Amino acid sequence: MSSVIASTRFSVLDRSRTREGYDGPEALRDTVRLAQEVEALGYHRFWVSEHHSVPGVAGSAPTVLAAAVAAATSTIRVGTGGVMLPNHQPFVVAEQFGVLESLFPGRIDMGLGRSVGFTDGIRRALGRGKPDAEDFAGQLTELLGWLDGTQRAHPQVHARPAEGLRIPPFVLATGEGAGIAAAAGLPLVVGDLRGREKLLRAVERYRREFRPSSWSAEPYVVVSGTIALAGSTDEARRLLIPEAWSMAYSRTHGVFPPLAPAERVEALTMTDKERGFYESGLRGHIQGTEEEVVTGLETAIKETSADEVLVTTSTYDRAALRDSLRRLARIAEPTP
Repeated sequence: MSSVIASTRFSVLDRSRTREGYDGPEALRDTVRLAQEVEALGYHRFWVSEHHSVPGVAGSAPTVLAAAVAAATSTIRVGTGGVMLPNHQPFVVAEQFGVLESLFPGRIDMGLGRSVGFTDGIRRALGRGKPDAEDFAGQLTELLGWLDGTQRAHPQVHARPAEGLRIPPFVLATGEGAGIAAAAGLPLVVGDLRGREKLLRAVERYRREFRPSSWSAEPYVVVSGTIALAGSTDEARRLLIPEAWSMAYSRTHGVFPPLAPAERVEALTMTDKERGFYESGLRGHIQGTEEEVVTGLETAIKETSADEVLVTTSTYDRAALRDSLRRLARIAEPTP
C-alpha cells in the first residue's frame, strides 16, 4: 500500500451526466444512488455541480440536489462543486447553505466557483453578464460576511439561518482564482489533472500567497480529475470513451450532448477535427489497472502536495463507474 495515497483523502464529484436513453430526472436519481454507494465505500465527501441549459448535464440546482443527497446519506460530507457565485446573489446563497447546514449539521461543504452561464442566452436568462465574474473576490467577501455577521447591507438585514454557522467554504479555481482563494485564506479546489503545468502553477501561487483566516489556518489543496480503474488497461480506457466523445462533439458542434455507450462511439465515422479532439480527450487521465493508477496517483499527489483528491469521472456505464470507485477505495484505504 502506498503511504502517499493512504495519507490522502479521496472524494467524489458527480455532475449528474445524462445518458442516451436516460433522461434528466433519472440522472439526478443516479446521483443520489451513487452518493449512497460512495458513502458505503468510505469516501470523505460527495459533491454536486451547477450547469445551466446543458443537454448533457441535469444538475442545475446544486443546493437542492445536495439536500436530497444529504437526506439519503448519514455520514459522508455533502457539498457543491460548486455553486457558481456570479450567477447568484451572495445573500441568497448564504441563506441556502444556512438551511442545508441547519438540516444536516456538520456535514455541509460550500464549494464556490466563479463562472457565469456559457452563452449570452443563458446569461440573460440568469440575469447575469460576463462582468459579474470579474468581481468574484467581492462576491466571496460578501458571502462570507453574511455567514460571520460582518456583512451589513442594512442594520436589520441578516442571512438567517446562516449567520453564525461554520460552513466550510472552498474556492474552485485556477490562475487568478487561486490568488483569490489564497487572499481569502480558503481551501483551493484545482484541476484538472491532465493540465499538470497549469495546475502546478496555480497550486504554487496559492501556497505562496496564502494568508491564514478564521476559516483556514493553513493552505489546503484539493486536486480534481478523471480517474478510471478496471481489470485491464483497455477496460479502463473504455470508461473514458463516452466523455471524450461528448467533449469532442461540444467543441465541434457547440452542444454538450448526453453520454453515448462506448460501443456506439467506437462505431462512429468522425471527421479529422472530431477525431483530434476525441483522441485528446482520452489522453492524460489517471487510468488503468490498480497498479497503473497507484503510480499515476503517487506522482500527482507528490507533485502537487495535495491534501485531497476529488474524483470527477463520468461514463455511460454506471456499473463500471461503481466498480472503478470500489477499486479506487481499496487503493486509498489507509493501512491499519
